[in-house]
Amino acid sequence: REWTMKTSIVFLLCISVFPGFSRGRVVGEDETGFAECNVFFPGKVPPEGFTEPFHVKICQQYNKKPRFATLYSTKDKIPLYSAFKYTKPAQNEEENWLVEPQIDDPENDLHEMVREADIVGTVANLGANQALTSDYMGSGYERGLLNPSLLNEEDFQIATYTLTNAVPLSPSLSKSWHRDIERVVEQALVPHCSKKDHLYLLAGAIPSSVRVKGKVSVPETLWLAACCDAPEGWSLGLVKKMNDENSLADLKVGELEKQLLAGVHLFKGNCGEDNQSQEKTKAILQAVSQIRSGEQVGTSDNQEAKESGLVRKVAGIIATPFIKLLELLIYVFVGLVKFVFYFLWFVIKRVGGTVLDGIYSLWNGVVSYLKAISMVLISIPCDVGRVIVNIFLGFLQIVEDVAFLTYRILSIPVGFVLHLAAFPYHSICAIPSVLKDMATGIGGTFSLVIDATATLLHGFYYLAGHIVKRFVPKGSSDD
Repeated sequence: REWTMKTSIVFLLCISVFPGFSRGRVVGEDETGFAECNVFFPGKVPPEGFTEPFHVKICQQYNKKPRFATLYSTKDKIPLYSAFKYTKPAQNEEENWLVEPQIDDPENDLHEMVREADIVGTVANLGANQALTSDYMGSGYERGLLNPSLLNEEDFQIATYTLTNAVPLSPSLSKSWHRDIERVVEQALVPHCSKKDHLYLLAGAIPSSVRVKGKVSVPETLWLAACCDAPEGWSLGLVKKMNDENSLADLKVGELEKQLLAGVHLFKGNCGEDNQSQEKTKAILQAVSQIRSGEQVGTSDNQEAKESGLVRKVAGIIATPFIKLLELLIYVFVGLVKFVFYFLWFVIKRVGGTVLDGIYSLWNGVVSYLKAISMVLISIPCDVGRVIVNIFLGFLQIVEDVAFLTYRILSIPVGFVLHLAAFPYHSICAIPSVLKDMATGIGGTFSLVIDATATLLHGFYYLAGHIVKRFVPKGSSDD
């Protein structure tokens, strides 16, 4: 939030310091028409009949001045029409595409038409109601201007490069539309309007169901309505179909209105369509017909133009051989210069390549030599250290073997002496145990003999008693 506030403050400061920023304003419902941009309509009355809730009125401004008016469809994300006046065209075109932030976020602090890259991340729902540059990228369509920049002077021209003034057009159709509109306005309409500032133009598009990336509607028809409300007023309509880029049909404004929404009226009082001069209308339609057929439209000085054209043609026929000869000489001279240049370049390239190859080979040899010497010098102390370590380890192995052999030799008599010395001790200590074991054996033997004798006598007694009971008659108890 803090970053957004800082960005907004910096942007407002830039607008106040640098007058080159464009500015547009979305017109609210409580304002009449297009506010300051009503000057682009005859009698300051905008077209009637465009009443859908997704129709947004925009007063396109630049350097704090109104430049043209646009009725934008947030549903189709294209302008339905742009209203403008013809001004002296600028020599140079500079494309700086802009967007209108308030169409997507009416609560934001930006009230100006700005560059899209400057407000990414700072405007909520950017692109929800209007087309963005990303909608056109990779689609095969160009951003075709309804109000062509070619018909505007510098300040007006910059303001036309806004996405709220653009519709998706194929490159060829965009080129033919701008070419035809430019020629019709400059060669057919402007010369027949006695007061240039009284020529009002409406360029519009009829949306179709075809959409670019499912968002931006591709127009099915492009149209232009012109009104000259000078004393000799007249109006004219032109239509170009999307499926035929070479088409350019002229018709009355009333007929054009029937192709738009029901109840639409483009100009107040139809711009004198019912009372316009037939001769004026015929001259305009003839000029449009010549433009449609690809001819160059003449002015009121047609005869003078024809005569001067004939003179130019004769002069061209006479001068053609000399021009061709001059072109041939120039061609030969250019070819010779090219040959010399390529020859010098070839020589320099070959010599330079040979020198560079030699330097490269010499450098590789020096590097290889230094690398080999370095490896040898580095290996010497490593080898010396390895030999010293091996000698020390061998000496330690010898010492270990001698010590082990000595231990094995000395361990034999030491064990024998120890066992021999311990024999008397073990012998004397064993006498009491032996005597005890002998006494225990003798006592056990004697006890065994007594137990056996007693058992034998008890057996004989038991046997004798049994025999007596068996064979001797029983007597009285006294006996």
